[in-house]
Amino acid sequence: MTQDFIQTLKTLILEACDKDEPAGGLSPDEILFGPESRLGLDSLDALQISVAIHKKLGVRIADSKDTRRAMASLATLAGYLTERRG
Repeated sequence: MTQDFIQTLKTLILEACDKDEPAGGLSPDEILFGPESRLGLDSLDALQISVAIHKKLGVRIADSKDTRRAMASLATLAGYLTERRG
């Protein structure tokens, strides 16, 4: 998993959810969803991210359990997508 791929995912997420990057940036291990998240993403954001990933990368995230696990952070999402892209 490269820094370029993490940056691509960060841009994709911010654009899909119409959010600005938090002050100080978004670290690869930072939580994306829930009360402790600085982005404050919710289930609608997860759907928008999932659609954007499918359009841009051709990877479909199957179910909501997979989605929640895969999108925990940029690093977990990058790992999930790298596995599925081969």
